[in-house]
Amino acid sequence: MLAYATNSPQVAVRRSSPRTLLLIAAAHVAVLALVLTAKSDLPQRIVHTPISVTLVPEPPPPPAPNVTKPRVVQPVHDSAVHRPPPTNVPQVPVANPMPKFPDIGGLVGPGVQPQPQAEPQPIVHAPAPTPAWLLTPTSELKPPYPEAKLLTGEEATLRLRLSIDEHGRVVAVDPIEPADRIFLDAARRYLMAHWRYSPATQAGQPVGTSLVITLKFQLDG
Repeated sequence: MLAYATNSPQVAVRRSSPRTLLLIAAAHVAVLALVLTAKSDLPQRIVHTPISVTLVPEPPPPPAPNVTKPRVVQPVHDSAVHRPPPTNVPQVPVANPMPKFPDIGGLVGPGVQPQPQAEPQPIVHAPAPTPAWLLTPTSELKPPYPEAKLLTGEEATLRLRLSIDEHGRVVAVDPIEPADRIFLDAARRYLMAHWRYSPATQAGQPVGTSLVITLKFQLDG
């Protein structure tokens, strides 16, 4: 008995480990999570819903209105012309709108009508134009001699164009020929300040004008 017990095989009983059970449960959870994730990633099936078409019958056209054609009346032609009986209308004499004028052909001749006599109008002559007339006295015409020229003893003869306005005042003095500047300035200042004219006239009205004069600066010898 002892030898048999020693040689016969014995089944060993293995105890379950808690760690192994935990690993198995975790593996199942992981597999389940993968299956759910793969299912959610799959494209959903597109279901085509058929389009429902309802045919609406077209309403019948409205009935045509009952139009009564107007009756054509043929005109009746009467060949007989009815004329009213003539009536006696009294004749009224018409007055002559144009009165007759007396025949004066024997007085002034045939075909000649008297013409009114026109009196001659007097001819009015416009006033003749007048030139400007110098009003400044002779004693006040001579301008003062320039002091610079007195020291050098120089003399000058100036030909000047004077512009005179409608009031008789000298408003401009311009040389016609080349002139010394000192003599020209002295003459211009004096003439514009002291010389006065009776203004020129045109058709009786004062107007501006111009004239040419000769002015000499000479030393008394």
